[in-house]
Amino acid sequence: MTIEGTDFHFPNQTSLYHGKVRDVYMIGDDTMVSVASDRISAFDVILPRPIPYKGQVLNQLAAYFLQETSDIAPNWLTSVPDPNVSIGHKCEPFEIEMVIRGCLAGHAWRVYEKGVRELCGVSMPEGMQRYDAFPEPIITPSTKAKSGHDEDITALEIIERGLATEAQFEQLSTMTRELFAKGQAMARAQGLYLADTKYEFGIYQDQIYVIDEIHTPDSSRYFYGDSYYSYLQKRAERPKNLSKEFVRQWLLEQGFSGLENQHIPEMTDEFIESVSSRYIELYEQLTGKGFERPPVGQDPIKRIDTNVRKALG
Repeated sequence: MTIEGTDFHFPNQTSLYHGKVRDVYMIGDDTMVSVASDRISAFDVILPRPIPYKGQVLNQLAAYFLQETSDIAPNWLTSVPDPNVSIGHKCEPFEIEMVIRGCLAGHAWRVYEKGVRELCGVSMPEGMQRYDAFPEPIITPSTKAKSGHDEDITALEIIERGLATEAQFEQLSTMTRELFAKGQAMARAQGLYLADTKYEFGIYQDQIYVIDEIHTPDSSRYFYGDSYYSYLQKRAERPKNLSKEFVRQWLLEQGFSGLENQHIPEMTDEFIESVSSRYIELYEQLTGKGFERPPVGQDPIKRIDTNVRKALG
């Protein structure tokens, strides 16, 4: 049974926000309950069919990486009372996403292919080919749109628009680079290459905290290491990815890129199953642990409600 959406009423609940993937419940003034649904989005559009186990994979992977990187940067997470739920501090978010790219792929490649050599105020070297690694990772921030598409933004624009002070942006950049280095090292140890990802940050008790998910297939692009490095040497078959990029690629091949008046292609049962398998594969590949499916026939909505109420006391 997939979790397409939730509408709980927890004790001391003050608000509810339905994001593209997560349903976020505010409890009192300080606590946030994040429920990872099985919804999937691409090109900032929620696709019509949920993906089995996707929410559990995202929630458990995010918790794993937040716990593994807490020595680098403090984060919002305090407990994981359910496979699909994380509870933590309510932070005041920065309205930007800190995107960091280790190689020329995805949006960066699509821009570069058009002849553009600057992204978010950052120069990209001439003569690069698709998937080439940058001399050092580049940070290409974007705005956090409440609806529609996120937009690229430069560091100068961030400061001028008051989205962060110069000192804050410098700290955000440092944390982003350190988190990405740790993420790449963890991926490398599991035979993967972390190509790019994004981080979101907020303020809690006058300190910058990592918020939301990190290093999940929804926020990151992974390749199998051997496939990626083999491609750089031979320039033959594209590197095998283990992230949501293959969903975007499938949509592009069907003529959908999130533009107005475009129709989302039919998502067949076979395609849904392939996406679900990719998410589970990524979880197991990244953590080195087997994925534990919930008991057959269990109602996840009732389970979540029970576990969250117990955690909130």
